[in-house]
Amino acid sequence: MKTLKKILLGLFVLIVASLIGGYFYFEKKFSPPENYLHVSGISEDVPIQWEGDDENPHAALLLPVHIKGIDKPFFMQLDLGSPVTVFYKNSLESVKTAFSNKIPVISEKGKIALDFSLQDMKVSSDVFEVLDYGSKIDFENPNTRNIIGTIGTDLLEKRIITLDFKNSRCSFSKTMEESDFSKFEFKKRRILIPAIVGNENLKLMYDSGTSGYELIMNRDKWEKYKASDKVKIEKGNSWGKVLTVITAPSDREIRFGSKMLQLSEVTCIEGTSKAQNFLMKLSGMQGMIGNKLFLNQKIILDCGNQVYKIE
Repeated sequence: MKTLKKILLGLFVLIVASLIGGYFYFEKKFSPPENYLHVSGISEDVPIQWEGDDENPHAALLLPVHIKGIDKPFFMQLDLGSPVTVFYKNSLESVKTAFSNKIPVISEKGKIALDFSLQDMKVSSDVFEVLDYGSKIDFENPNTRNIIGTIGTDLLEKRIITLDFKNSRCSFSKTMEESDFSKFEFKKRRILIPAIVGNENLKLMYDSGTSGYELIMNRDKWEKYKASDKVKIEKGNSWGKVLTVITAPSDREIRFGSKMLQLSEVTCIEGTSKAQNFLMKLSGMQGMIGNKLFLNQKIILDCGNQVYKIE
């Protein structure tokens, strides 16, 4: 009997140790690296452009940027679901073909030293991450939006962002007079905003990378919040991984602080990895909101003080 108790106790200790070890493993795995951005100046009323198609015209929020020493316009996606600013290898190599002395060599560790600017705000780092992603640059067609990378929330640790969707403008400032602002969590460089739908209190990650969707929930919540069985099914793209995106009409209202917004749809996504699902549970978030929910609003995010405002 004593032997059995010892075996059970040993198994219990092993399970607890494994759970604790697993927690710290994922805690470290999903913790963003140190913020290596150097930022100077501010930018006001940067024009927002949208990348998408007829079915989803707001699939990605693009901001115009310039690379130091190159007189050609480029774009970067503003992705508030990404904790780091990154560049795309295929795009940079294409630029390097035309401007060989302006684009440094990508290191063996997949890093690059670059400077770029959004109007009068300059951003630089010696260790920008470079992803094996992107498309060949087309300098011949003036209508082509040449996208070279993604701006992440590491920039929001350095500047307050104002997304004026009503006027298609974006600004980055150092300081701001803040009144009637509400609190949110800025956890591991992820924006977690409290919201209320019906009588449910939710913690939602603001992910502008899911730009063309209003509210993304798990399957159970999606079933609860949708207003009909009329669904739209699309294929999504997450860093080259294909996902199934299912959207249905919704007549729910969603409250952020004192601001009430009307939902017109709710979405669920199938095909996410176990690691992504675990990250959601680890962060405590219960869904995601994209830019589409705020298209007629202005949202200000001060990640340093963890306060925001919707106007």
